[in-house]
Amino acid sequence: MKKQSEIEGSHKLYRGVAGNLVAFGCKVSFEKGYDGVISFVAKSKLIEHYQLTLGAKQFGSSNRMFIDTRAALALVKQYFKNFNHGKF
Repeated sequence: MKKQSEIEGSHKLYRGVAGNLVAFGCKVSFEKGYDGVISFVAKSKLIEHYQLTLGAKQFGSSNRMFIDTRAALALVKQYFKNFNHGKF
């Protein structure tokens, strides 16, 4: 994933694509029984951005990040309005 400002240009064509992509991954994780949890590797300069916009957390001080169940549920409900997961 690239930071929005790197791919938007002046038209902001791709705004929200990263969030939607991550939300989809979380949705699949819920459907497969993994409680919405996903992990990914972020560019160092995007770590704080993903923490703020996606609720992602770092594995230690590495550039590996994860979305936990609470953040995953928030993202999935934001992008998939009809999502209904039995546990939540």
